[in-house]
Amino acid sequence: MNNGHSSHQANESWSGHSTPFTTLQGTPILSLLQPSHGERILDVGCGNGDLTAEIVAAGALTTGIDFSEETIRQAKQKYPDMNIQVANACHYRTEEPFDAVFSHAVLHWIKDAPAVVQSIQLALKTGGRFVAEFAANGNTAILITEVREELDARGYGWAGRNPWYHPTIGEYANLLEQNSFRVSLAQHVDQLTPFKPGVRKWLNSFSEYLFSGITPAEQEVIMDAVEKRVQPQLMRDGQWYLDRSRLRVVAIKESGNTR
Repeated sequence: MNNGHSSHQANESWSGHSTPFTTLQGTPILSLLQPSHGERILDVGCGNGDLTAEIVAAGALTTGIDFSEETIRQAKQKYPDMNIQVANACHYRTEEPFDAVFSHAVLHWIKDAPAVVQSIQLALKTGGRFVAEFAANGNTAILITEVREELDARGYGWAGRNPWYHPTIGEYANLLEQNSFRVSLAQHVDQLTPFKPGVRKWLNSFSEYLFSGITPAEQEVIMDAVEKRVQPQLMRDGQWYLDRSRLRVVAIKESGNTR
């Protein structure tokens, strides 16, 4: 998926909202949103609907959107009474504005960040809040660096292989401020986290991007080499880890819609 507007392929989680919504340091991401009864809330990249259902359970009038038709189909089977729909986050528009927009483990898949921020800005009431958490600058940097170096050593170019948008805290805060948001929280968190499937599983999961145009046999050789090179940094006591980085933001829409 080139445009990546779905939590279905969220980085390292594969299913975005299907993973527990506890963040790296144990703070429930929904505690930043604080949904309340009667609020209109938009969940951008709702995935399988699990977090959307949590927001609904708080009494909010919730709409979930996701770019993946298959993901939405599965979510509707699981939560037939929820308002969830296929939509492109870069172009989403609504007639009735929302009190809040929420997104978890999705925005790093959308490279056209200005378009998505504008969609969120247009979807919010003045004074409405935007609450999000997604992969940030430095996410899985150990792995990505080793993949790039291995590809370079074998004569493969790196251009076009990185599918993710991993902004710095300053880059993203500046983007929000340019779109009439006041940033009330911007937090970057780095942490090695256990990853039981192992590095090879991670590499295989994103091989369509990282190793595009490379034969399966050569991919295996490259992945073997990368796995050996990162093992001293990412394996401890027989347990694989990932060097994850997350950006959490809370921002308030200060003025009318920008176009």
